[in-house]
Amino acid sequence: MKIGLLMPFTGYTANPAAFARKAEQLGFESLWIPEHPILPVNPKTPFPSTKGPIPNVYSQMCDPFVALSMAAAVTTTLKVATGICLVPERNAIVTAKEVATLDAFSGGRFLFGIGAGWLREESELLGVDFPRRWTQTAEYIAAMRELWSKDEASFEGKYVKFTPVRCNPKPVQQPGPPVLIGSLDKNALKRVAKWADGWCPIGVPHGYLKSKLDELRQECDAAGRDFAQLDITAMGFVQGDRGAVQAGLEQYAKVGTHRFVIGVPNQLKADQYEAELTRLASLYL
Repeated sequence: MKIGLLMPFTGYTANPAAFARKAEQLGFESLWIPEHPILPVNPKTPFPSTKGPIPNVYSQMCDPFVALSMAAAVTTTLKVATGICLVPERNAIVTAKEVATLDAFSGGRFLFGIGAGWLREESELLGVDFPRRWTQTAEYIAAMRELWSKDEASFEGKYVKFTPVRCNPKPVQQPGPPVLIGSLDKNALKRVAKWADGWCPIGVPHGYLKSKLDELRQECDAAGRDFAQLDITAMGFVQGDRGAVQAGLEQYAKVGTHRFVIGVPNQLKADQYEAELTRLASLYL
């Protein structure tokens, strides 16, 4: 199974270029970087997993495309991925350009993990139609795919529209980098089956994942999609020593997971990341 790393880089963590170089040397397959562009000071929305205050790191996250570009520049095989990009909080055309540029200059190593956002106050400050944010996201991705794949692209939607334009460079991966939805909401699997290239849920046990992948197969059949073509990525942790971790990874592989992305357990500083990556490699690789 392919093994990746999920790390929120901030102004006080290790440099993403140095981190990526070490990750590739150790044999990790991919580096995933999350984002939250801003954090309102007094949001009413609680943190989803605890229903309490939102952790401070959510106000510290770097821009993922800048950090991933740094990572790609010092590596040759490591895939670089957003984990996840909050698509409706960004300008669709500018984001399409950033994605295409990163994929082109990295030699086709970009994976586009996406979401629609859960923090209403953040989303609305950035122009999101929050109740219909997934409709907005689907439209943005459709517009991006036009820009990625056509020499002269145009689009007419509710949230984005443009007359024929040229947008270059094109991504190496055509008709665009894989789009993996990172969501566990009630309609997530329908969206994956209808218009995405894969699914990247976080924090799901292998038993739960098995039942959801069975459901996703049914959704693919209904949508006329080939389930076997989807990229299935699980994000999280496997507890224990190397034997327990390898057994856990085997369980994920048996249910149909192609990649396991380790949520790095803390925001590693410059003097910490090499030892921690080496430790994780000894358990997972």
